[in-house]
Amino acid sequence: MTSSRSEFFAGIRAELPITLGVIPFGMIYGVLALGAGLPVDVAMAMSSIVFAGSSQLIGAPLIGAGAPFIVIWLTTLMVNLRHLLYSASVAPYVKHLRPRWKWLLAYVLTDEAYAVTITHYDHAELPLDNKHWYYLGAGLTLWSAWQFSTAIGLFLGGQIPASWGLDFTLALTFIALVVPRLKDRASLASSFSAGVVAVLTNAWPYKIGLMVAAIMGIAIGLWSERKR
Repeated sequence: MTSSRSEFFAGIRAELPITLGVIPFGMIYGVLALGAGLPVDVAMAMSSIVFAGSSQLIGAPLIGAGAPFIVIWLTTLMVNLRHLLYSASVAPYVKHLRPRWKWLLAYVLTDEAYAVTITHYDHAELPLDNKHWYYLGAGLTLWSAWQFSTAIGLFLGGQIPASWGLDFTLALTFIALVVPRLKDRASLASSFSAGVVAVLTNAWPYKIGLMVAAIMGIAIGLWSERKR
């Protein structure tokens, strides 16, 4: 049996290396928020309440440009619809938890936290009892890194040269998360098809292409699995 304490700190250790790719992304958001005219307190509140990097990077310029609320809401909603897929994947493992636990874990559900958590849940030989503490440890680590990096971006402002190309670090982070899970033909087919569709639909409005790519990846993966 594993204890809640050991699971919690295991989640922190698993998430820490990933924060190296997240911190530059948070710094970029801080700089972008300042450029869009958001006050420092509003920009920080957005990081702590919304806590969704892609939505914040898209939403901040829309707010700065005075876009209608419905446009901001729909755009950020489409970008974050992928979290429905994450939650559906995690749901069987947390259905036994009390509602307050589910709400807390839903709040810290992000791409990076999901990646390490679902891998941990997939280890069937480990007991399920305290795995939600692992999830919490990973999620809080990512949350803390995001707040810290946002603050750095806000206070350093324009002192971060655009030539650093910090935005590319996030792509490298996701590649590092995905590659170890490509263990069979179905996962390879799913990731490849989703990647191709994402590139082809990149110019679609409101980032709808991301959801189309995700759905296509799931469909191809299921088809490949059944065919095998």
